[in-house]
Amino acid sequence: MTTVGTVYLVGAGPGDPDLMTVRAARLLERADLVVHDGLVDPAVLALARPEAELVSVAKSRVRHTLPQEEINALLVREALDGRDVIRLKGGDPFVFGRGGEEAEACRAGGVPVEIVPGVTSALGAAAAAQIPLTHRDSASIVSFVAGQCKGLADQNWAGLAGPGRTLAIYMGVKTAPMIAEKLIAEGLSPNMPLAVIENAARANMRVLRSALAALPGLVETQRVKSPALIIIGEVTTRDDAALAQFALEAHA
Repeated sequence: MTTVGTVYLVGAGPGDPDLMTVRAARLLERADLVVHDGLVDPAVLALARPEAELVSVAKSRVRHTLPQEEINALLVREALDGRDVIRLKGGDPFVFGRGGEEAEACRAGGVPVEIVPGVTSALGAAAAAQIPLTHRDSASIVSFVAGQCKGLADQNWAGLAGPGRTLAIYMGVKTAPMIAEKLIAEGLSPNMPLAVIENAARANMRVLRSALAALPGLVETQRVKSPALIIIGEVTTRDDAALAQFALEAHA
């Protein structure tokens, strides 16, 4: 009788393999199959044992290598065949990573599942850019939202950003014009400072600063590409250099 394997939903962190957990690195050294997102850094994949099979299930706004239902089925099928499977995700599997859906599918299929948390993108990007998401002089509340989701225009973001608050927006590059328009319409000042962090915790990281009203132009002129995170709030101008760049970009 074939022994059922285990599915590990593993957070790869924001990019730098040094920011992975010890548990994640140890599991990569012994897994039979690694099913990974397209944004997982090659340096992280290099930690997998040489005999492991690597399968990319990269997603984009217009094309998915595998639909989510097929990814779920793949994880269950391979584990039932006796293989230990890592589902490797950028950031944390339970923060905009569909890890909840995959865990439910594994449990329904009779497959043991373990969740290995990772440094979610907002924390990794903020740390790499030295932007405190909270600061006793600037913000005591942090909100995480997805900038790319069904019904974005109908969501109520009123009160999520403003004085004393920080808003971290995942997957917001393509919808930056809608995001800026939405937040301003819901009462946020057009002059609210923000930072766009591209390729956080990687050698090619960029930190761009602007006012909210200038966000669409910044993303377009600077040709910002995913992975990128948008942080909105007074915390983005906590030091003199950041404040100077904000003033420059906001009035460009």
